[in-house]
Amino acid sequence: MRSRLAVASVALTMVLLVVSAMHGQSNGPSKSEPRAAQSQTAAAGADLSGVWNATGGIYNFASFSKDDPPMTPWGREQFKGARPSQGPRGVKLTETNDRVYKCAPPGVPYIYIQLFPMQIIQTPKEVIEFFEYDHIVRYIYTDGRKHPADLTPTYNGHSVGHWEGDTLVVDTIGFNGKNWLDRVGHPESDQMHIVEHIRRVDDQSLQVDFLFDDPKSYTKPWTAVARFGLRPNWDVLEHVCEDNLAFESFEK
Repeated sequence: MRSRLAVASVALTMVLLVVSAMHGQSNGPSKSEPRAAQSQTAAAGADLSGVWNATGGIYNFASFSKDDPPMTPWGREQFKGARPSQGPRGVKLTETNDRVYKCAPPGVPYIYIQLFPMQIIQTPKEVIEFFEYDHIVRYIYTDGRKHPADLTPTYNGHSVGHWEGDTLVVDTIGFNGKNWLDRVGHPESDQMHIVEHIRRVDDQSLQVDFLFDDPKSYTKPWTAVARFGLRPNWDVLEHVCEDNLAFESFEK
């Protein structure tokens, strides 16, 4: 099934490239064409697909910020109560209160700093991030829809995206605030709003620029960068959290 998905993704990308090239050789986007249609036409050559693994911009696969971001009193209180497994306040895994080590979904953006790859799959209406860790799937809708008014809070939130040239701009809200932002215990509340700029900087490299805006946890918005390397010979393997609950063995 994984092979069929990969082949389908590549085939779809090739079709989009051919269609875009044929369109450009004819008349190009009409001046009277709606802006949204022109944007989608311009984005037909933006290819983020592939299997990616984090390489940089993430501090020891533990945090998005080298220093503590500016926290509100509420955020600082949550941070003080965290007993993370990583960072300068790290404790043994048997002592941590990081819910991810009890198989709670990491959520966005924590999922980006798991030590497992992700596969990006593109369709005409969405970009899919398929994470090897517990086979978590994130949908980024690119068909022009808005966030629904009656969002049900979730770990990954609700993501809509649009193309600005070869960059996918992703807007995510609707978090449930149950998990931390990262492995060192920085808080994430249900007021978190994340904007990502995802682009392929070259054939082998992907970069995600984050803007975190959570007025309940932080006194002002702050930014971070994560980089990923293409792994063309990797497959997304089966991973089930419940089969790996003995995380303590990693400390030995």
